[in-house]
Amino acid sequence: MEALSNAVGWINGIVWGPLMLVLILGVGFFLQVGLKFMPILKLGMGFSLLFKGREASGEGQISPFNALMTSLSATIGTGNIAGVATAVFLGGPGALFWMWMTALVGMATKYAEAVLAVKYREQDELGNYVGGPMYYIKNGLGAKWAWLGGAFALFGAIAAFGIGNGVQANGVAQVLDSNFGVNTSVTGVILMVLTAAVILGGITRIGAVAGKLVPFMAVSYIIAGLLVLLINAGAIGDALSLVFTHAFTPSAAEGGFAGAAVWAAIRFGVARGVFSNEAGLGSAPIAHAAASTAGPVNQGLVAMLGTFIDTIIVCSITGLAIIASGAWTSGESGAALTSLAFETSLPGLGGALIAVALSIFAFTTILGWSFYGEKCVGFFFGAKALMPYRVLWIVAIYFGATANLGFVWLLADTLNAMMAIPNLIALALLSPIVFKLTKAFFASGGASEGTGTAAK
Repeated sequence: MEALSNAVGWINGIVWGPLMLVLILGVGFFLQVGLKFMPILKLGMGFSLLFKGREASGEGQISPFNALMTSLSATIGTGNIAGVATAVFLGGPGALFWMWMTALVGMATKYAEAVLAVKYREQDELGNYVGGPMYYIKNGLGAKWAWLGGAFALFGAIAAFGIGNGVQANGVAQVLDSNFGVNTSVTGVILMVLTAAVILGGITRIGAVAGKLVPFMAVSYIIAGLLVLLINAGAIGDALSLVFTHAFTPSAAEGGFAGAAVWAAIRFGVARGVFSNEAGLGSAPIAHAAASTAGPVNQGLVAMLGTFIDTIIVCSITGLAIIASGAWTSGESGAALTSLAFETSLPGLGGALIAVALSIFAFTTILGWSFYGEKCVGFFFGAKALMPYRVLWIVAIYFGATANLGFVWLLADTLNAMMAIPNLIALALLSPIVFKLTKAFFASGGASEGTGTAAK
């Protein structure tokens, strides 16, 4: 087992090395420039379409709003609480700056992913809309690239059990055990029952639950985080100074913080940023492909909000709360560091609040990633594989909640990068299609588009 762990660790060092970071930021920046910074400039239009998208407006299974909420249910998770804290612990305050940079270019990446997902989506034998990187690779790049789509689906199907299942269930079990004394086995069983009640109903039920639970949990966490920042208002200026200063200069050791080089700030900022908002990972477009939308660009404008909400809003609140409260020098890491920051500012309440928030965030991530994983499996085996996959997914939750997941964390992180590689290659090669569709959309004044269903 140690040899396997060392081997995966070695691969992890390669796939999350300089080349991957250049690929993620490079493709995102290329798309942002090619789109003439439209995702940033049209942010207001995206929120307007999101508000209007509460009702379905074309072919598809769920409303544009619920498609984004399903996507956010998977992205707003442990990465926003534990991931940000880990980035700051390992990379210093400057890591938050590089998370922001990842998000700003990631908005263009997420936009392009959703545009292509709707453009090249298909209908399976049950009439369900299916899409994502494996389909826009197959239908957009042709037969000679089919292996690349297969590679994405394979990595996605396996990675889902790590990032979307085991890691999340374990996070809930540990935090409920340490804060409320709930046995991990009990948490595992409860999570299994709750998940089964939702995912056995497919994307329609997942979308309906996400559409109600995600806005509630996100707004509640944002309000609590803003309260922490208000309590530490006098330290926010210094916190921002640390973020910008340590993005380009090393962080010295301080208190329980061991210090960090600039490369560490960049590496962990980008890696945790991608883990949190999933821009470039290729997961979110699987949900957006099911949207009942007026067309690819419409859904792309809604989809890019996911990265903005996840990182620019939610992760920023977590990161600034950790730095402004002074907790970042405590030596704590992960969810414990975020919990300490909130507990320091809200004694007797902060720790419990983080425990509940983490539990809800992780639960919705389990729901969202169950859909991603089953569509990756469905790419190979069709709709007949969906129900067996859902049952396997539910059973795996218990083992995730009760097991030691050090190795699973490492494997999930590695497979995340391996999912991103085929997707980023496809985005670069299909970028002319994204630019063409976008130009035509805005040239027509935002008129309704075709739904872009590729096959049935």
